[in-house]
Amino acid sequence: MANRFQLPNLGLGLGLRSPHFGYILENWPEVDWFEIISENFMDSQGYPLAVLDQIVERYPVVMHGVSLSIGSSDPLNFDYLKRLKKLADRISPQWISDHLCWTGIAGLNTHDLLPLPLTGEALAHIVARIKIVQDFLERPLILENPSTYLEFEASTINDWDFLARMAEEADCGILLDVNNIFVCARNHGWDAAEYIRSIPADRIVQFHLAGHEDCGTHIIDTHVIDEVLELYRLAHQHTGGDGAATLLEWDAAIPPFPELMAEIAKAKHFTQSGSDPLPSPPPRKSDGQSFPHPLHIIPAK
Repeated sequence: MANRFQLPNLGLGLGLRSPHFGYILENWPEVDWFEIISENFMDSQGYPLAVLDQIVERYPVVMHGVSLSIGSSDPLNFDYLKRLKKLADRISPQWISDHLCWTGIAGLNTHDLLPLPLTGEALAHIVARIKIVQDFLERPLILENPSTYLEFEASTINDWDFLARMAEEADCGILLDVNNIFVCARNHGWDAAEYIRSIPADRIVQFHLAGHEDCGTHIIDTHVIDEVLELYRLAHQHTGGDGAATLLEWDAAIPPFPELMAEIAKAKHFTQSGSDPLPSPPPRKSDGQSFPHPLHIIPAK
């Protein structure tokens, strides 16, 4: 199932990280595409940008940001948006993405992806801001579901319905992070499969496939575990098997490039193996249905 924006399924890609610059320029590996962190290149005029200029000559590239702060009550930062658009004009990315979160207030950046109260008021606020950003960038914005470790007493919409309604009302795309769904499902007791099948498939432009290691009190990035791969297979099938590009995301303790290529091969094997079709999504809950739990941090099990 193709996405409604007619954006291409780029295949399986990797994040472009500085420890791999030399390996890539020397070997030009058989990677379908690269994703960059927008902020790492927006203000650079040196070696990183020179490397990126060479990369875009050979590979499709996607821009992924961490500072848009679409959910903040601060005004949109148009200086940031101008620099974002300038980089996009230079490298012609396949699309631009960021996160459904807020990152700061009163002009301060926490450099973290902070959770939102999931209410009708918050939804209307975010939808209006997405429309402004898309008009400014002159392209659809693709937003990612973040991992969360707490829930708000004020929330009246569940996470997956909020994401689906945001995409429909703002006419934007979705970057579905499968590992984040897994983490949230464990932290909050959600049904991960219900989450996936409740997202409109034609809004999904990209997947993030990441891994973690459960250390009991915390989770760290590492190899992609089988449980996440099983969820990824469900998500892949949900889009018809050919509707969304996949990025193998690995941001901490970055391994040698060949090890990442091995993880890509593992993901490809899972998408090519069969599985039963997903059932139809259940009816969505209304805004009026509240969630009784207070603001809390759910410990790892």
